[in-house]
Amino acid sequence: MNHQVRKRAGGQCGLTASGRFVGDICPDLSYWKCQDCRALITATNPPELCPVCNTKCPFVDVTCYAPECGGPGNIDPRLM
Repeated sequence: MNHQVRKRAGGQCGLTASGRFVGDICPDLSYWKCQDCRALITATNPPELCPVCNTKCPFVDVTCYAPECGGPGNIDPRLM
């Protein structure tokens, strides 16, 4: 299984294929959830193929954009 972790100054941002977040989200990235296997990844745009289930899947942006759930850099629990 591939690990998708993106490094940045001061830490890491991203998600490993095991589903555990490492560090915080990078400022230019969003949280994306695969609608088929429910894997979460961080990326600027959703990938063509899911890196976990290796199929072409629909992705949903589950990034929080409201103060109630912490704003950008957090996952919106209503979308999980």
